[in-house]
Amino acid sequence: MNISRDEIIHISKLARLNLTGEEIEKYTKDLEDIIGFANTINGVDTENIDESITATEQSNVFRKDEVKEFDDKEALLSNAPSMEGRNVPPSKCFIIGR
Repeated sequence: MNISRDEIIHISKLARLNLTGEEIEKYTKDLEDIIGFANTINGVDTENIDESITATEQSNVFRKDEVKEFDDKEALLSNAPSMEGRNVPPSKCFIIGR
């Protein structure tokens, strides 16, 4: 399928891209190649092929959730980097003033 220069210019305006003449030529060819590949894929006979969601038959194995009592809360909280009273403060993920 042939893509015109005007179609690339129209698409670039929709995407608010300022393309040079060289980029317009490059993207014209690239888009023609992409559409040509899509047309090749569309021509493949898939009539007798089963549908699949994944390429392999693997699936996730989930374990059952089980509630377990943990009696030594002090030992658990001793792993925290710091404490504010009985709470573990969140880690700082943003540095302000850089």
